[in-house]
Amino acid sequence: MNDKAWMQRRHWLALAAWGIAPMVRAADIAGGKPITLLVSYPPGGGADVMARLVAPRLAEALGQPVVVDNKPGASGTLAAGQVARATADGSTLLLDASSFAVNPALFDKLPYDSATAFAPLAVLAQYPNVLVCTPSFEAKTLEDVLKMARAQPGRLAYASSGNGSAQHLAGALFESMAKVDLIHVPYKGGGPALNDVMGGQVPLFFANVASSLGHIRSGRLRALAVTSTRRCRALPDVPTLDERGLKGYEVLEWNPVLAPAGVPAPVRAKLAAGLRKAMEDPEVLGRVRSLGGDVFAGKEAEAQAFLTAQMALWAKVVRERKISRE
Repeated sequence: MNDKAWMQRRHWLALAAWGIAPMVRAADIAGGKPITLLVSYPPGGGADVMARLVAPRLAEALGQPVVVDNKPGASGTLAAGQVARATADGSTLLLDASSFAVNPALFDKLPYDSATAFAPLAVLAQYPNVLVCTPSFEAKTLEDVLKMARAQPGRLAYASSGNGSAQHLAGALFESMAKVDLIHVPYKGGGPALNDVMGGQVPLFFANVASSLGHIRSGRLRALAVTSTRRCRALPDVPTLDERGLKGYEVLEWNPVLAPAGVPAPVRAKLAAGLRKAMEDPEVLGRVRSLGGDVFAGKEAEAQAFLTAQMALWAKVVRERKISRE
């Protein structure tokens, strides 16, 4: 063995003694094989849009292929269960929606422990909902809605895309914080709910900004308030519920990316860094903002804290409002 080879051997022996060499090797994600980004909802939905926007940029950042695979079913728990059971080498990731934080409270039993089965890598973006009404509705402002609801308890209705949906929970939190009782009218999907609100069958709906923006701009819907604590870039003239008296009210739709809990820390760090780089891409930023959203400002620790806080919030709302999936 020549002097150069001996020095290299000593270098790697020293790294191994300090536990550094295994970390370097672990950072090669699954030997460079394709990474599967499992999406918990069907093609065409918000989660799928984010996955297909981010996947090519993540592949570029990591230097290996990223494949999007839709696995819808059971409010996202089907895909989540598959990722929870996947080999913990970073080759299988979950891209979910805000229902991830609600499901532990809605389901009597899940095939995984939401708090321990996953390692959150990122929250990609956050989107507010917007409280809308049909233009013929007599309430012109949020204050009008509150006056009507308090004057006639249990008579004012709001639509949602289904029991336990983001729109249902937005309404339930509104009822709790405003101390009013509304009638919840669940539909089988956001599209039918939105159509009936525009048609005047149900007056109120906590709509997704992206799906309702065109209708608001065309005058087919009136926007009363957004559910973020700061005004939405896409609707700058629409106040927040927070600034109209419901202090601290915030309901966001968001997309987390999670790995199985056992993925080594160096691999998680590389994946998280790749996701942050993907979200910094100008095209991605522009697309998120055009849909009324904002990129999440935080790393792995902030993503974990956010998910923990969201699970606690919705567990409380589900319990207090006696919300079920039925």
